[in-house]
Amino acid sequence: MPGLLRRVTRTAVIAGTATAVSGRVSRRQSGRWAQQDQQQQEQQQAQAQAQPTAAPSPPQAMPPPMPPDDEMGNKIDELKKLGELKAQGILTEEEFAAEKQKILG
Repeated sequence: MPGLLRRVTRTAVIAGTATAVSGRVSRRQSGRWAQQDQQQQEQQQAQAQAQPTAAPSPPQAMPPPMPPDDEMGNKIDELKKLGELKAQGILTEEEFAAEKQKILG
């Protein structure tokens, strides 16, 4: 029996020591991580303060308004029809150019 008691005691001491050491290592590591996080935050704040704020750019001129899609689509359809008529020989080059100019304005 005394041998069994000795083994149990030894196991308890080893387990207790391991628990204490692992707890200490865990606390030390979390302290290091917290310190690294704090340093990174300080660096980011310093960089943000060092960068001058950009002045808002003046508004840019708007491009001329495009005709509505329906109107543009109609013009494209008319031009395609004219192109087909020209390809079939129904319209001459001069007639095609005149009609195209009317459509495009």
